[in-house]
Amino acid sequence: MGKGSENMIDKDSLYFAFLNVARVHYYRTHILLSEIGIYHGQPPLLFTLEKSDGLSQREIADILKITPSTINVMLKRMEKSGLLIRKQDLKDQRVSRVHLTSEGRDICKKAKEAIEALSEECFNGFSLEEKETLKLLLQKMGNNLKEKSEKNEVKGC
Repeated sequence: MGKGSENMIDKDSLYFAFLNVARVHYYRTHILLSEIGIYHGQPPLLFTLEKSDGLSQREIADILKITPSTINVMLKRMEKSGLLIRKQDLKDQRVSRVHLTSEGRDICKKAKEAIEALSEECFNGFSLEEKETLKLLLQKMGNNLKEKSEKNEVKGC
């Protein structure tokens, strides 16, 4: 959907409200992450390596469900920034293992703090019950979309 397509959606609709939240959340995330010097797609990679340091590029791609070529671009950018290093696997020279640097670990911690701050901003004023209800509804929405996506994957779309 392009920019003009928002004009075709009823501004009072639930879908428009959802799109608006997604757009503002993306923008706010961009601001918070740029303050610590990383891009929107990098925290999942940082968190994955923090949990399982020394993964191969293929393993990272599989975990994050991103193409290896996209991961390669991310790794190059993050390596250049000093957040990670790649080392050849001692047992298989064809494989390189990705490791967080101390700077990468520091940025990972800051990214977690930024995401926690964003979460607090998002749910400020929500009761525990409202948060639980919203979580269930969003999980249901995610399952609906996942189910349709999986049906399309089977058909080769």
